[in-house]
Amino acid sequence: MTDGPLTGIRVLEVGHILAGPYATMLLADLGAEVTKIEPPAGDLSRQVGDAYFASINRSKRSIVLDLTSQGGQERLGELVADAHALLVNLKPSAIHRLGLTYDSLRRWNESIVCVALTGFGLAEGDEPAFDYVVQAATGVAALTGDPDGPPTLPGYSSADNSAGLAAALGLLAQIVSGRGGQVEVSLRDVLLSQLNYRASAYLNEGTHPKRLPFGAHSYYVPAQLFPTAGGYLALFITHDGFWKSFAAEAGIEGFATMAERAERRAEVTAAVAEALATDTAAGWESRLRHFGIPAAAVRTLPEALDATPGMVVRAGDHRLVGSPIRVTGYEPRYGPPPSLGEHGGL
Repeated sequence: MTDGPLTGIRVLEVGHILAGPYATMLLADLGAEVTKIEPPAGDLSRQVGDAYFASINRSKRSIVLDLTSQGGQERLGELVADAHALLVNLKPSAIHRLGLTYDSLRRWNESIVCVALTGFGLAEGDEPAFDYVVQAATGVAALTGDPDGPPTLPGYSSADNSAGLAAALGLLAQIVSGRGGQVEVSLRDVLLSQLNYRASAYLNEGTHPKRLPFGAHSYYVPAQLFPTAGGYLALFITHDGFWKSFAAEAGIEGFATMAERAERRAEVTAAVAEALATDTAAGWESRLRHFGIPAAAVRTLPEALDATPGMVVRAGDHRLVGSPIRVTGYEPRYGPPPSLGEHGGL
């Protein structure tokens, strides 16, 4: 078994709750040495609960530093001098006040990579930027839900998790460049980026985004949730070959091209709904899998976890979802989440 691809990389984290800690946990899963620098009261996520904290902080070290004190700042400098990167997930004013930018820390280490993960950017002030607030501010909530119902939020923290992924990517990209420097990632910018084709349709064609029933895709038809004789089925027909196979199995005639299906969306979805009502979601999933057609019965999270036991790992006393990144020859060593100040403090 080989070492992780990030073995030897030392990352410091000053953050709380989800986005920053998730980013550095992904790096730790790949072999990086991650040290959480926590205030005396600890990362706020410790107050949420042990299972919550463990889900985004496994395999890390914890050092307690009071960064408002001279001693804390001196110890920070010592840590920075021996680190490859620092990722901070705080309000911009706190990042500047505590000297957690590249301009402030380069005196300790010219090659340090400093990543600031904020709501709207280092120069944009301290407007509230929690996950659900950013989803509302960027149009995500307005795009989610039934057309006749209220805007809806997904059942998990999509902004924080997505921003964490982007921050980890930015951190690694700057390390690979061989240069120190400042990297910025904001929750707002990440969500706007993920609205890629929706934003492009508006910016280039003047198409105003709108919600469609059952979460239907704005381009592909049929591509949405459908009720069946038992449960809901996600059906995603992305090209005419899939449609030909599905239509034959479902007993539907016509609508041979994607252009025709898009133009006659209501007729197509009505015909598909009528056909799918003759069997259960699980039945249709089994039948359509034979043809390679993208379809899945809607499952609960417990059902999904039960169906993928290989993704559940042990980290100390906790059972968690393992790393989504698989590297041939490398098996992550999932360590427990650290207790507050377990590896030193000041």
